[in-house]
Amino acid sequence: MSVALDTASSMIDRIRHDLVGLKIPRALEALDHVVHRLEHGELSALEAIDILLSEELTLRENSRIKTALRMGRLATVKTLAGFDFSFQPSLDKDRIFTLAQLGFIERCEAFLGPPGTGKSHLATALGVEAVKAGKSVYFTTVADLIAALSRAEREGRLQERIRFFCRPSLLIVDEIGYLPVIAGGGNLFFQLVNARYERGAMILTSNRGFAEWGDVFGDPVVATALLDRLLHHAVVVQIEGSSYRLRQHAELMPEHVRSKALITPPSSAPPPKPRGRPPKNSHLSMTTPSA
Repeated sequence: MSVALDTASSMIDRIRHDLVGLKIPRALEALDHVVHRLEHGELSALEAIDILLSEELTLRENSRIKTALRMGRLATVKTLAGFDFSFQPSLDKDRIFTLAQLGFIERCEAFLGPPGTGKSHLATALGVEAVKAGKSVYFTTVADLIAALSRAEREGRLQERIRFFCRPSLLIVDEIGYLPVIAGGGNLFFQLVNARYERGAMILTSNRGFAEWGDVFGDPVVATALLDRLLHHAVVVQIEGSSYRLRQHAELMPEHVRSKALITPPSSAPPPKPRGRPPKNSHLSMTTPSA
């Protein structure tokens, strides 16, 4: 009996040594507990091996996702599960979850809607889903993106910087239309969009309709060229609703704002779908991952 115990102890020590050498820390941490359950007949040998490998795989996957989120500037993690679809009945929940499937990464997606309606949340959440699926993602605002391209152009590194923004499988560009675009910024953004066209996925969020993008980028010709490429394979999601952030402070807002239903909580019933074509300035689009 003593010999058997010594043999088992020696074997466990060798396994522990091998786990250290193989750099498998989570399996090493779980080893004693798994061996205890194995000795008491709670696990078979195959089940014990399966648990050790699963524990290590989970640790590595969580580490990969955490690193990818940090590198992709997705520091504030938003999830689809954390989005209150009941507050925005104009959104088709099933459609949004369909976009989260692996296929969406190959397309262009766009979200349009008033401030506070969840555009950035949804864009970030889709980016998180893409990271989980093993895709590389990069998140930026259009202001930061154009500033980076403008600086690179002054330094003679524009093409290098465009290649940098072309590397991620999914590029998320947030807040189009919130701030004025610097002179020449529309042209720089077009060069990036053109470089990624049919090569990489994009998600865009904007509080301005497409008909207003000529004003946003200060050049109707550039805006038309942008939309020609962005909308070629685009899925456009329109959000019509109130601001989630201001839902508890509607009484503090001016009457003319409340009258536009931007912050007054909507009724529980979804609004009727309008007939005919939607107005040009009513779209939200994502490209080929908030307000």
